[in-house]
Amino acid sequence: MLEIKNITKKFGDAIALDNLSFSIPEGSVFGLIGSNGSGKSTLLRIISGVYQPDGGSAMIDGADTFENPEAKEKCFFISDFPFVYNNSTVENLAMIYRGLYPSWDEEKYKKISCMFPIDNNSRIVNMSKGMQRQAALILGLSACPKYILLDEIFDGLDPVVRQLVKKLLMEMVVENHTTVVIASHNLRELEDVCDHVGLIHKGGIVMEKELDASKLGIHRIQVVFNEDKGEGVLSDLNIVKITRQGKMLTLTVRGDGEEIEKRVRELEPVYMEMLPLTLEEVFISEMEAVGYDIDNILK
Repeated sequence: MLEIKNITKKFGDAIALDNLSFSIPEGSVFGLIGSNGSGKSTLLRIISGVYQPDGGSAMIDGADTFENPEAKEKCFFISDFPFVYNNSTVENLAMIYRGLYPSWDEEKYKKISCMFPIDNNSRIVNMSKGMQRQAALILGLSACPKYILLDEIFDGLDPVVRQLVKKLLMEMVVENHTTVVIASHNLRELEDVCDHVGLIHKGGIVMEKELDASKLGIHRIQVVFNEDKGEGVLSDLNIVKITRQGKMLTLTVRGDGEEIEKRVRELEPVYMEMLPLTLEEVFISEMEAVGYDIDNILK
């Protein structure tokens, strides 16, 4: 299990993470989402042992990762902006990782290298952003870590390669029970692969739960009443947002879906439909609840 315990991290006077605590279940695919500057990348660097927190700890299987080689060898981190030396290639980095990761799988390295359209002997610094991502993924997947941390991994990848990456990650989870943590703004891609999500804002946790549970906790309803009823008839519901177009009301409501539907049907609507929410809509609703929305930004 990966445990985040009361982590605080400051850069000068700026607080990147503020007493952050939650856990990531073993063998899950965890999507780390949040506003710009919320601390996602900082958190991944702390988990991987790159940064030392100012308070608290990141624990992998009960061991702190900072300056702990045994914990670090279970974890592979692919940064949003990976650092490599000018002469680095996939092949000469693979020589290094063979010694760093006891779980390195040479057969997998050869197999995955054939899947991505890059030359393993070309200098990585001369590659495009998408190609650099692919180079890092070849190495990370071949290391067969117990935990793989990915920062904006889909950025720069074309649609075909994105599907390949998702397939390979799912295979790792099934075959090796790998825990995958993906920090990304691409919520549509996360929705395809994640079973858990964590939302952080201003360095603190806003929400952490199973993806299906997060959707079950917030609902969108379209409803039309025969009479010109106002929003007040629904005042006992926990309404996050309500819009009207003619007689059609569109509601975003928190709570139990069955109870919400029962309450609205008691008002005898002419038309009512419960609509599925995307992860992006869940994100927007949760962020609006903490005051991060376009109206406040434009003030």
